[in-house]
Amino acid sequence: MTPEDISRLFVERANAGDAAGLAELYEPDAVLAYPPGSSTVGRDAIRAVCEEMLRRLPRFEVEEALPTIYHGDLALTSTKAKDGTGGRVQVVRRQPDGSWLRVIDRPEQRS
Repeated sequence: MTPEDISRLFVERANAGDAAGLAELYEPDAVLAYPPGSSTVGRDAIRAVCEEMLRRLPRFEVEEALPTIYHGDLALTSTKAKDGTGGRVQVVRRQPDGSWLRVIDRPEQRS
């Protein structure tokens, strides 16, 4: 698994309606800047926000990944948003098993 895989997994799980699976892409105390203008902290709260999001939003599409920036066990990932909300950025951390989980996620930024 690479940091970039998380965006693909997010789209797959969202399109399957799997809010619990989406939450598992985050560290237990991660911060999600969603809904817009607020912060959701912790995997349980993120799961609840994802459940609500999946009820309202249409299908998701894989977006073009921008170059990942690494610093040890941290990486900054980003994609170009197809929906015109600017860019999406995430800080992810390598886990002891070699996988990556999101620590901070800003899924949209109006430009």
